[in-house]
Amino acid sequence: MTKRFFLACFILIAGIFTACTHKPYVNPHPTGDASLCFERDILPIFVSECAKSGCHDAQSHEEGYMLDSYEHIVRKGIVAGNAAASKIYQSITGTAEEKMPRDAAALSAGKIALIKEWIDAGAVRDSNCVGVCDSNNFAYNSGVKPLVEKYCTGCHSGATAQGSVTLTSYNAVKDAVLNKNLIKSINYAPGYNGMPQGLHLSGCEVRQIEKWVDAGMPNN
Repeated sequence: MTKRFFLACFILIAGIFTACTHKPYVNPHPTGDASLCFERDILPIFVSECAKSGCHDAQSHEEGYMLDSYEHIVRKGIVAGNAAASKIYQSITGTAEEKMPRDAAALSAGKIALIKEWIDAGAVRDSNCVGVCDSNNFAYNSGVKPLVEKYCTGCHSGATAQGSVTLTSYNAVKDAVLNKNLIKSINYAPGYNGMPQGLHLSGCEVRQIEKWVDAGMPNN
């Protein structure tokens, strides 16, 4: 009876300790979230919204932040795996002392969500991105406008628009094509200011815009 009692106690205690043993944490995204790609989805946001003259480009690097490349972005203000603890994320969501961008509209909820997802997934650098571009989609609203919002409006919107060029409406984009050499700029043609600065649109993306222009720039 006594032996059985002690045996039962031993089994019970062993079971408790086994149940309380924690398995080591395994990152569910060891190489980053497969649905995200830094070069395709994240870098254009930083280049357009942050790496601007007077802010966080190579010349200005306000408060020591340069946000024009992967190496510079992760150097300061990013806690891989923890967006909430990352100063950069706190700044764009308004939870830090100073909200960013400082003199421009806040990032869209979609862009903020992408940055959060990227940081929480480990802030990894993916460069061989699977393309999602379709050069046959050159309607303004579904093809061209999303590209302009992704690559251009961070610098070309509001009262502080670079070069006093705004690209936040159909008419503004059309005017940039007709009067401000937009096509030359996105092709980085010699003698023109290449845009976006420090980041090239893919050949497919350039072709989308060129096809829209060739079709007469309809507001469709």
